Amino acid sequence: ILAVVVASISIGASAVPALSQGNDPYIFDLNSPQLDVRASLGDNTDNEFLKYGYPGPVSDFLLRSRYATSFNRALRNPNWVAEHLTLANLNGTADRSNADFKEDKDIPVMFRAHLKDYYRSGFDRGHMCPAADAKKDDQAMKETFLLTNMTPQVGVGFNRNYWAYLEAFVRDLTKSFDDVYCISGPLYLPVQEDGKWYVKYQVIGNPPNVAVPTHFFKVVLVKQGSDFSLGAFALPNKAIDNSTPLTDFDVPVETVEKAAGLVFFDKLERTSVTPLCSKTKCSFK
Repeated sequence: ILAVVVASISIGASAVPALSQGNDPYIFDLNSPQLDVRASLGDNTDNEFLKYGYPGPVSDFLLRSRYATSFNRALRNPNWVAEHLTLANLNGTADRSNADFKEDKDIPVMFRAHLKDYYRSGFDRGHMCPAADAKKDDQAMKETFLLTNMTPQVGVGFNRNYWAYLEAFVRDLTKSFDDVYCISGPLYLPVQEDGKWYVKYQVIGNPPNVAVPTHFFKVVLVKQGSDFSLGAFALPNKAIDNSTPLTDFDVPVETVEKAAGLVFFDKLERTSVTPLCSKTKCSFK
């Protein structure tokens, strides 16, 4: 059991609640199995409260050729997108110029992100699973352009620059490790104003449909033989100077878990996993 306590750290420009190790009555068992919500419900509406149906929330689980994702119908953003990268599966000749952004027909129309939502919004359609990770074939490439793999990102200085460098950093890890597992997603973090904390984010579309995350995360697990290393990065959704060290955004995995309401790689004993940046240099070439 790893004891963690609420603390405060700075991610980019925003101070956010975080987690740090220590001795405290607030115990969070990182090794306990996650609750299977569907199993606990059993899709059982045979009671007076759910007599006529279960309202949700529903997160659509989508399995693609090169990634898996959980889609948030309320925010019209993925909750997370998971990948497995190796030197071999990064090979391929598929060209992103043959792929177009498309709405995901696996999501009901009323809950989809729509192409028109991004039109003149001032934001890029930012990949969570990068197109460069899916050169396997044309189908894999096209799946990365579905809007369920997208979220609004600042273009110049972030999606087209610093975030792209982080994506390349993750790919390059396959040159040093047998397996690389990466989970990416959005965060909606509080900001302090007048001594109070608020969660504020823009919504784009007409009518407004798609939430604009305040931050993004990548949680990266690497495997070499029987050894595992784990790291997490949380970046503000804004232009970041190219000279900013990647280590400025290196945060405890537990920080991202608490902020996102997720638990990463829970099948591993966390205490036996070493920090990623102690195994490799966390910087851009």
